[in-house]
Amino acid sequence: MEEGLRARKKRETRQRISDIATGLFLERGFVTVTVADVARAADVSVNTVYNYFPSKEDLCLDRGEAQRQRLVRLLSERRPGESAARAVLRGLREEIENRDPTLGLSGHFAHFMRMVLASDSLSLRMHTIGREMAEAFAAALHEELGTGPEDVRTDLVASQIAWAQRDVLGEIGRRVLAEEPVDEIVRSALDRLDVLESLLSDEVLEYAVRKG
Repeated sequence: MEEGLRARKKRETRQRISDIATGLFLERGFVTVTVADVARAADVSVNTVYNYFPSKEDLCLDRGEAQRQRLVRLLSERRPGESAARAVLRGLREEIENRDPTLGLSGHFAHFMRMVLASDSLSLRMHTIGREMAEAFAAALHEELGTGPEDVRTDLVASQIAWAQRDVLGEIGRRVLAEEPVDEIVRSALDRLDVLESLLSDEVLEYAVRKG
């Protein structure tokens, strides 16, 4: 469906506010910059900022909702004959190979990560987003398979898949903070992903295969 003019303007305004906020946070620090500072720099009211972002943390971590739904998206988009685990591993491998900036595979992400880690509220929010992503994935897998919370197998498979992704992303983050060259980070992440896949059992790797 084609995006309407009103929706496009709202999206562009949201992105402009977010970009300006990120620039201020990186320049002056998350704790120092206020929402009023962001509103003034973006030439909008404070209420307008809060209309788009419920909190200052959401303003900084503006891709939070997309991250929460990341594993659910990979699950829903998997190919016929592809299992839940293989879909997630394939999606992660493609993003790493394509140097997806949302994974931190860009030259400026180390500065952003240091800013996040310097703030207790931002660090907590990132941890919460990761937990909610795993929970959303497990819920989506239960819903698709028609299983309930009492189905331990589905819960354990979902947790192992989420753990594998979290481990690789954590490794990328550590190497980004060490300011290693992006090409080296990519090679290391792909090698680690191969090892992780080899350690997952066949039952996990072949769980929830999408019918053709």
